[in-house]
Amino acid sequence: MSGDLGAEVVVRAAAATLDKYTDIELILVGDQAELQDLVTRIDGENSRLTIQHASEVVSMSEPPADALRKKKDSSMRVAINLVKDGSADACVSSGNTGALMATAKFVLKMLPGIDRPAFISELPATGGSLHMLDLGANTQATAEQLFQYAMMGSIVASDVVGIDRPRVALLNIGAENIKGNDIVRDAAALLQESTLNYVGFVEGNDLFSGTADVVVTDGFTGNVALKTIEGAVGLVHHFLKRAFTRNWLSRLQAMLASSVLKDLAVEMDSRNYNGATLVGLDGIVIKSHGGADSLAFQHAIDLAIVEVRDQLPQQIGTLLQKETA
Repeated sequence: MSGDLGAEVVVRAAAATLDKYTDIELILVGDQAELQDLVTRIDGENSRLTIQHASEVVSMSEPPADALRKKKDSSMRVAINLVKDGSADACVSSGNTGALMATAKFVLKMLPGIDRPAFISELPATGGSLHMLDLGANTQATAEQLFQYAMMGSIVASDVVGIDRPRVALLNIGAENIKGNDIVRDAAALLQESTLNYVGFVEGNDLFSGTADVVVTDGFTGNVALKTIEGAVGLVHHFLKRAFTRNWLSRLQAMLASSVLKDLAVEMDSRNYNGATLVGLDGIVIKSHGGADSLAFQHAIDLAIVEVRDQLPQQIGTLLQKETA
């Protein structure tokens, strides 16, 4: 019921998902009357789509503590409760990020041996993609927590992209072993002694070079990096549009290069990478971008389906037991 574009986006994504998969059932959580009207108009009758009423909504600007204490019948809380009691296998939300994390952590609890959850998402890179975490769940992290992030990131990259032994790197201010603060260097020492495929430090300007499949950092640095990437993509779009609309000659060149530009637009379309997993929880919760349209939200649902089928939390728990045995 939250997100920047309202419930219609979610209903359209749900309808498209049911067309794509024949073995999936979806539960829409929120105001019964509003959702039923949207479902009737967009998808008609579908036995694999049900509505769970929730009388409250967490606003995008609401403090997480208030949402947790005061809105126990919010669509967000009800959806996560469905995962807790086994009525649903995963929750996908484009609502208030802080409230989603606080509610999910409170209701689902952490996996044994994991201190804090982390947001991980897939990003485009040379020759494929990379997974980066933490993207904003926690502003600080200890060396042990960065090590935990690395384990979880390795499992996600293996599940989502199908990479055998993903290459794991730590984001740092230099590639040399002497660079960085004590926390990053201590995390590197833990990773070197683990069974993970640790490849060392990676700098910001080398993130998308294809040298790593998983990049690990604290939530403050990760969120700044993510927002910088999004801004850079927008800047490239702006410069391309300005260059190809400057005069009649540039417009003619744009027409000649239209197929190349269309392919580039598809590759750089952030909607194809929508959906950040809140890993470390004893359950699956996917955070969609607040401004996601129906195509982007559908991608977040696709991600949830992959993680349910691959039993992501169980895999993380198994790897953690192996590394700490």
